[in-house]
Amino acid sequence: MTAAQLPPVAPEVTATLVEELSPRLRKRLDAAVTKLGARPTHRDGDTVTIAVDEETDLRMHAPGGVVATADAITCGCLLAPACVHRAAAACAAPAADPAPEPAGQEDPTEAGSAPHADGTAPESASSAPESATPSSYGTASAPESATPSPYGTAPAPDAAAFTPPDDTASAPEVASPAQRVAAGAVWSAAAAVLEAGVEGAGAVAQAALLRAAHTARLQHLPRAAGAALAVVTLLRAARAGDPSYRTSDLVTALAELLGTAHRVGTASGAELAAVRGRARRPYSPDGSLRLYGLFTEPVVTDSGHGGARTWVAGPDGRLFTVGDVAPGGVGRALGVADRAVRLGESALTHRELGRAGLAVSGATVSPDGRLGAGKGVKAVTARGAAWTEPPLAALWETPPFQQATRALRATSRYADPDVGGSDLLFLDVELRGAVRDPGGTCLLATCDGGIPVRLTVADDDPALAHRDNLMLLATAPGTRLRIIGRLVPALHPRLALLACSHPTGEGTIDLGFDRLRRADLPVPDAHVHPAPPEPGDSGAHSPLHLLERRVEQTVPAGRATLGMLGDVSAEAHRLRRAGLPTAAGLLTALCASAAQRARDAFGRLLPADTDGFATHWLAAARYTSAVSESLCTTAWEPRPEPAVTG
Repeated sequence: MTAAQLPPVAPEVTATLVEELSPRLRKRLDAAVTKLGARPTHRDGDTVTIAVDEETDLRMHAPGGVVATADAITCGCLLAPACVHRAAAACAAPAADPAPEPAGQEDPTEAGSAPHADGTAPESASSAPESATPSSYGTASAPESATPSPYGTAPAPDAAAFTPPDDTASAPEVASPAQRVAAGAVWSAAAAVLEAGVEGAGAVAQAALLRAAHTARLQHLPRAAGAALAVVTLLRAARAGDPSYRTSDLVTALAELLGTAHRVGTASGAELAAVRGRARRPYSPDGSLRLYGLFTEPVVTDSGHGGARTWVAGPDGRLFTVGDVAPGGVGRALGVADRAVRLGESALTHRELGRAGLAVSGATVSPDGRLGAGKGVKAVTARGAAWTEPPLAALWETPPFQQATRALRATSRYADPDVGGSDLLFLDVELRGAVRDPGGTCLLATCDGGIPVRLTVADDDPALAHRDNLMLLATAPGTRLRIIGRLVPALHPRLALLACSHPTGEGTIDLGFDRLRRADLPVPDAHVHPAPPEPGDSGAHSPLHLLERRVEQTVPAGRATLGMLGDVSAEAHRLRRAGLPTAAGLLTALCASAAQRARDAFGRLLPADTDGFATHWLAAARYTSAVSESLCTTAWEPRPEPAVTG
């Protein structure tokens, strides 16, 4: 049995079932989840049956596809309903996405449903409905014992002592007392996960996070609720040995969760609105649009989804996407590219749209540029434009440094959800040949301003054309191309190559779908040789990784492991010598906090300061992210021209 074979379970249902277990059964819960995962399942309509043993069955009733109440999970064992099997089944199943919004919202499963640039599904666990009520999934309510936790090292605001400002008409809006309590519960649950690490954050710790997520959702904090669900999903993937799991993803998710919970208590006005988040990225009317195709890229996610995403641009340079992504993997991605786009009456396929145009009326657009395909949207085929013709040519006129700054701002790991923009760069480059770096072989090129750029493979799946095309282009140094790539944050300029002009100058190449041939390349110039990377090409080897490593080490094994590292003064000294005194201070404070365990008058260990440690860890995580992004931006600055002597 896999989690995908079980129906999603509402977060509060899982939390309720775990909370109802006795302390003895809670200790056995993780083992029960593992054991249940090896048992066969059978689906009959809305009911999934799990064979607990040869004589006992457990049933999960999911009308509408979601297990919405605790009573919907029944077990035939003698201890039911107080058995461990019901809670284990809920913990083994995926956490349900929030309940859908009221009718009238754009259906995100239509044309604009492509996953985001990082490969996640469009409607993931990171969204939750603002208008949710206790009956959204079931009737479970938040625990009465939820209390605010410290935000940093200072106590959280006392909800009972909260006094609204006298001039409510002019004062900026602040979080309500109930929202601060909910944010405190989220902080406490996340800090407990950080304290225990992946190895110790079993089903009980995950249930606490799910309860906190439910409470946050009821208090109209969908961003915090979604972040909590994302952490639970990653914890389960890590503990299950999912090959798609990456520690860096959980680091980012935990820092986002802790940071959001902290900011609820300090933000006001527009910042508070961003911290609260939105239940779902709404589609808003955008009238009539004249669109010009740019390119089409395959989309293959770690979750097994596949499809295509076509990028188009408006006369003003705004970028939009039309996607078709569903379960099916790379095979579906290759097939969908030649299917008609689901947008109005257009009969264009995705690959054709990437080189043609559309006239759309009644358009609806999400904040991240996805085009909706509601019933009121009309679209007909129109003339496209070459990359060298207006209005598309203007995309390549913005200096690379400005493009990189914009892309990094739009795709920052901790950017507010409503920040728009894309992570695409449009560059004119001259190819220099293949080079090797720690990430493997890539293609070195030079763009405007003398900036050396490493062009990497967007997807290494052998069924796609990315790798073969890049290796073929590497054999043609001196070739000038107009390219489109996705920014890869690094200490040196780096792009995932998505599309390029044809080497002969006629048409364009979708590098994930179209396959170049050697005959397409220009005859090599005998006087042009592959140029090795310049000494500065790889970027400054910043010792920032010394702090990043400690931040990441905490997540798999928890605070105690970091506390056993001992003296880190040598690493702190290296950071100070490199001009990073703040990083040195954060590293020292983080490790000292991890190792600190006070004793009482009788020599007994006192409980660890989980909130203090979480504060130090969050500061280090956010600092390393900010410095890395700053170094990435700096790497795209134009190179100074060599001085003329004589």
